[in-house]
Amino acid sequence: MLGRVREGTIDLTELRRFRTGPRERPGGGLRWDVDEMYGEILAGLRQAGDAEPVSVGIDSWAVDYGLLDEDGKLDGDVRCYRDPRTEGMADVLRDRVDDETLYRITGLQYLPFNTIYQLLAEPRERLVDKTMLLLPDLIGYRLTGELGAEVTNASTTALLDATTRQWSTELADKVGLPAGLLPPLRQPGDPIGTGPGGVPVVAVASHDTASAVAAVPALGERFGYVSCGTWSLAGLVLPAPVLTDEARTANFTNEAGIDGTVRFLRNTMGLWLLSESMRVWREQGRDIRLDDVLKAAMREPAFKSIVDADHPVFLTPGDMPARIATLCRESGQPVPETPPAVVRTILESLALAHARSLHTAARLADRELDVVHLVGGGALNEPLCRLTADACGLPVLAGPVEASALGNVFVQARAAGALADVPPSAPLARYEPSGEQAAWRGAAERAGLA
Repeated sequence: MLGRVREGTIDLTELRRFRTGPRERPGGGLRWDVDEMYGEILAGLRQAGDAEPVSVGIDSWAVDYGLLDEDGKLDGDVRCYRDPRTEGMADVLRDRVDDETLYRITGLQYLPFNTIYQLLAEPRERLVDKTMLLLPDLIGYRLTGELGAEVTNASTTALLDATTRQWSTELADKVGLPAGLLPPLRQPGDPIGTGPGGVPVVAVASHDTASAVAAVPALGERFGYVSCGTWSLAGLVLPAPVLTDEARTANFTNEAGIDGTVRFLRNTMGLWLLSESMRVWREQGRDIRLDDVLKAAMREPAFKSIVDADHPVFLTPGDMPARIATLCRESGQPVPETPPAVVRTILESLALAHARSLHTAARLADRELDVVHLVGGGALNEPLCRLTADACGLPVLAGPVEASALGNVFVQARAAGALADVPPSAPLARYEPSGEQAAWRGAAERAGLA
């Protein structure tokens, strides 16, 4: 994406788009093709050449990493967080660090693919004399030759101290990580080095959700957000982490944001459920268009079936409609038989998950909410936005869509002195709640999610 700053606003232009799905490799396991990604990134940067960019910033999904050897070469593939290799690693870690101590230090919700579990799944000898770089830092290294770890993404590893925002030597020792594995930390806005063509590379909020939250066009403190794409991350922006035992048992996370803020949120399944369902139907030879099935879904009966969008069965790629059917049978609910019925179940289940996360976050942080900002690709999904407003009982402001790219460019522009501290505004769609809170509560109770 190319961002142009004009009169206090940012215009975005898409330069290049490419697929980044994980692939099965010989020997098993889901892996990312980093060489292919890097080649596509270079191609995109060449397309930006005529614009003479002031800087380049990189953000991506969290937790996945590459290992550099002593010669600075990538040792092996970058594994995907959806790879099942981390099964059982939570119990391995629990033998060394109890859950209360882990949360007191990191403030992270339990997710079976956090970097700390991935590292535990590595053979010990593979970590010796290596440097771990999270994916955006790995791309930054390839562009500049400079090592480092940007703090917002580092905060997703379960190896960063949520209070000090430094690597936790206590956890590194307990996990048995070799000295030198964790690189020096960077802050959003710090210079990284010089990339191709002499263009500076600048650290941004390199966790894509941190960039998306940086772009939330909110005023004041009484707002919640949902960064909705493959995942839905719903929560609040706070000045300090919430490290209570109640927050831990509610499985809330404290991740670093820009300017010392904390993203207090819950990571839940998002539109992954819908995209995987569409993929399965296409492979079955069904001619189903997304716009059509969304419209048809909203003509289906409301609250016929609701599932737990956070159920671990949804984590790995596969037949989501079949998995939804199984959960409905197990909970005694009608099984959605058609694509529109399945999509209605997905949309209502996601909206309910958004509402539960936001209201729980507000209670745990002793905050009141007036509005919900829904950013990311989910802002284009009008039925999901409407249902989220209904489930939350709050207005939803949808947009910007390319929130991660906008937040990325915002941090770069601010570092270059081209913008002030307030993120640029963007066109928003407003969805008012219908006031059917009792119906949502009843649906949650029937599904065992109240």
